[in-house]
Amino acid sequence: MALGSEQWAIREDRMEQLIEQINELKNNSIGKLVRQRMQELEQNFEDNKKTFSELCFCITTANSSADMGIKVQKALHGKIHKLDRKQISKELRKLGYRFYNKRAHYIHSAKKWIKIKKIISGFENGQEAREWLVKNILGFGYKEASHFLRNIGFKEVAILDRHVIRTMYENNMIKDLPKTLTRKKYLEYEKKLEKLCKATKLKQGELDFYLWYIRTGKILK
Repeated sequence: MALGSEQWAIREDRMEQLIEQINELKNNSIGKLVRQRMQELEQNFEDNKKTFSELCFCITTANSSADMGIKVQKALHGKIHKLDRKQISKELRKLGYRFYNKRAHYIHSAKKWIKIKKIISGFENGQEAREWLVKNILGFGYKEASHFLRNIGFKEVAILDRHVIRTMYENNMIKDLPKTLTRKKYLEYEKKLEKLCKATKLKQGELDFYLWYIRTGKILK
C-alpha cells in the first residue's frame, strides 16, 4: 500500500529527528565509547589470530546474535585453530548455540583461509575485499562479510541487519521491508545509507554502532 503525503511528511520529520539524535550521541559518552570500540576493532587487523577470530565470530552471529557470537568467541579463544569439526560442534552445543553442526562446518571450512589477514591486505578497499569474502567464505553473505570487515577496522561498508533495515524503512530511506537482500538490493540500500552518513559525518561502520545503540541500547561489535 502506497503511503499518503501526510505519512511521508511524518517520515521526513523522523529522519531529521534521527540525525539530531545521532549527532547528540556523538558528543556524549556513547560517542566516546564508539570511538574507543573502533580503535579496539582496528587492532584486530594487527594480528592474524585476532583477524581469524573475528572471521569465526561473524560466522556464528549469522541467524543468531552478537551476544551469542561474543560468548562463543570468548569460550573458543586461543583453541579454535586446534579443534576439528566435531570438536567445534561439541563446544558450540555446550554453549547452547542453536546451529552447532552447521556453524562448526563453516568454521572448520574457513581454516583453509587461516592467513586471512594477508589475503585482506591485498585488496585496495573494503568493497573489493567483501566481494572476495562472499565468494570464498562458507556462511558469509554481504551482511556477514561487512560485519567482519568493520570488526577489523574497515569503515566504508554497511552492516545491513534487521535493526538497520527497520530504521531505514521508518525514516523514509527505503519504501518497504525486504524479505531477503540480493547483492543488487544490498548495494542499493548501502548507497541510500550514505545520505545518513553524510548528514552525521560518520563512516558506515561507525554509523552502525549508533543505529544499533538506538535500537537495542547496546554497544557491542
